[in-house]
Amino acid sequence: MSTQEHKALSPKQVTCMVITVSDTRTEDTDKSGQLMKQLLIEAGHSVALYQIVKDEPVQVIAAIEAGIAHEDVQVILLNGGTGISPRDNTFEAVSGLLDKEMPGFGELFRMLSFTEDIGSAAMLSRAVAGTRKGKMIFSTPGSTGAVRLAMNRLIVPELGHVVRELNR
Repeated sequence: MSTQEHKALSPKQVTCMVITVSDTRTEDTDKSGQLMKQLLIEAGHSVALYQIVKDEPVQVIAAIEAGIAHEDVQVILLNGGTGISPRDNTFEAVSGLLDKEMPGFGELFRMLSFTEDIGSAAMLSRAVAGTRKGKMIFSTPGSTGAVRLAMNRLIVPELGHVVRELNR
């Protein structure tokens, strides 16, 4: 079966959770989380849960586990905390939970970031994706440019396809 046939058989509406990882953002200042939600809704998907957590591994893990426990949530999307500063802990928190990593996501994100957005600074990104307990997790950097790039070029176009593959 071709990729186009797979996509044609994929769900058109996916239920998601959006998690913003930041020590400073509030609902009013969380432009990246709001953008993630907006792009999902514009594509016909829904956002069942939205949360802002501090860049503390325990909080990040607890938020992800809440999404996994939520019966309707199929995909968990995080933004923020993927850099290399001492306070950036999202990569470690997410990676430690994954049953299966999907390395192509981080590789493609960094390639697109390099060629279309920030040049060699793309190597500082530790975007990661994978599965846990039958749910998909995507983790992107927290800038609005990075969120827009990841969502428009990688996540939204494949969201239904990813969920279909997880449920086969």
